[in-house]
Amino acid sequence: MNVVLRGIAIAAAALAVLPSQAEIVIGASFSITGPAAALGIAPRNTMQLFPEQIGGEKLRIVVLDDATDSVAGSKNAQRLVTEEKADILIGSTASPPALGMAEVALASQTVQLAAAPIELPPGRDSFTFRLPQGIALMAEGTVEQMKKSGARSFAFLGYTDSYGESWLREMSRYADKAGIKLVATERFSRTDSSVISQALKVVSAQPDAVLVVASGSGAVMPQKALVERGYKDRIYQTYSAVAPDLLRMGGKDVEGTLGLSGPAVAADQLPDAHPSKQVALDFIRLYESKFGAGSYNQFAANVWGAKLLLDKAIPIALKKARPGTPEFRLALKDTLESMGEVVVPQGVLHYTPGDHYGYDSRARFVLSAQGGRWRGID
Repeated sequence: MNVVLRGIAIAAAALAVLPSQAEIVIGASFSITGPAAALGIAPRNTMQLFPEQIGGEKLRIVVLDDATDSVAGSKNAQRLVTEEKADILIGSTASPPALGMAEVALASQTVQLAAAPIELPPGRDSFTFRLPQGIALMAEGTVEQMKKSGARSFAFLGYTDSYGESWLREMSRYADKAGIKLVATERFSRTDSSVISQALKVVSAQPDAVLVVASGSGAVMPQKALVERGYKDRIYQTYSAVAPDLLRMGGKDVEGTLGLSGPAVAADQLPDAHPSKQVALDFIRLYESKFGAGSYNQFAANVWGAKLLLDKAIPIALKKARPGTPEFRLALKDTLESMGEVVVPQGVLHYTPGDHYGYDSRARFVLSAQGGRWRGID
């Protein structure tokens, strides 16, 4: 056992003998600064909209900044479960720090509601539940859309980290089944200031489509590089980029861009029969009434989904144990895995012991950047 995990295990044992507390503590860590800051600010704001109590128990909320750093994510989570005695962890909004938090969640047996679609080895995610859609679900939908458009080849231009590699793996798997050939694979880091050489290689491969795998404002640079190097076919973005930042900063260079995202990005365009439409619209009104028109994004919606999950799960868990105890944390885990469907702004969540993503195809929505807005085309 390494030093970090040994420290976590000791802290977890210490927690087990502490008396129960008179409040439920939610500890959150988001990427409020650093390369993925655009992902963390809106979720931090959303935490301010949480109620003062759930199930008759007072909530105490602690929000930390992990600066988009995996080590900081782990340290934040350790502080939250030891010093703050968190019953629940929420975060992070970027994959690297969310992975760091997952190790602490497992070692301390504290439920983590991850705000990034992190991939973990079998058995290592038993206390980690994801708030965004799984990459496999979204990659499948992206390949379906490529096939509908007649694409026979595509190129990958994306992050070198776990988010990028997960997308590359899933896209390759579904594209192979669909008969769509991967003709170029180019990577860049979140901190790179230029991707000109990678864009040139992608354009020279002459793919029918390009998938850009980046997040927030970081997705603008590769898109602009492709357009400025003369690429004129379809560009697809992932759900971490389908947000107002891409439209505002990309301008005419992102016009016509396609991407799959959750229903909350364009909730007003959903059919009335979609289960998430009213939930998403209610959240948007609440968020914008405090933070301004057009200020919400899908990351905020994901974290509001955590609130809706806890609205249902906490009263059930309280029947089994008191906050501040290992029994309560375990009861929360068991409740999330067994309580059935919960409608959230991004779809319908139904966690089970074998599925800690919980979404189906109702959680993806094909959008196109048109005239400075994301418009549904599905």
